[in-house]
Amino acid sequence: MRSPFAAVRKFVADLLLWSFFVGGLAASTAAGQVLDGSRKDIAGGLGAVVALIAGSRIAKKPKIKAFLGRPGTLWFLFLFNGGTAAAMYLTVDGIKGILASAMMGLVSLGAAGGLVAERRKRRAIVSGAA
Repeated sequence: MRSPFAAVRKFVADLLLWSFFVGGLAASTAAGQVLDGSRKDIAGGLGAVVALIAGSRIAKKPKIKAFLGRPGTLWFLFLFNGGTAAAMYLTVDGIKGILASAMMGLVSLGAAGGLVAERRKRRAIVSGAA
C-alpha cells in the first residue's frame, strides 16, 4: 500500500503533466490569435514541442498504453486520422495543409502498424498452440 505522501506526489505529478500537455496544445493553436509576427511562430512551435513531449510521457502510462493498444482504439485511430489527413490535404492550402496531412497520416500509419503487429502476435500464438 502506498503512503499518503506518495499518493499526493503522484497526483500532483500527473496534474502537472496533463497541464503541460493541454497548455502546449493551447499555445500551439491559439498563438496566432493572441500574438503576431515571429513571437507567434516561436510560441506555436514551442507549444507544439511541449505538447509532444508531455503527450509521449502520458502515452507511456500503463492504463493509457493498454487503452491505445486495444484493436478498437487502433482501428479508430487508423480510420479517423487517415480520413482527416486526406481531408486536410484537399482543403487546407499551402505548406500548412501538406504538413498537417502528413502528421495525421503518420498517426494513421502508426495505428496501422499496431494493428499488423497485433495480428502477427495473435497468429504466432495460434500457430504455436496448434
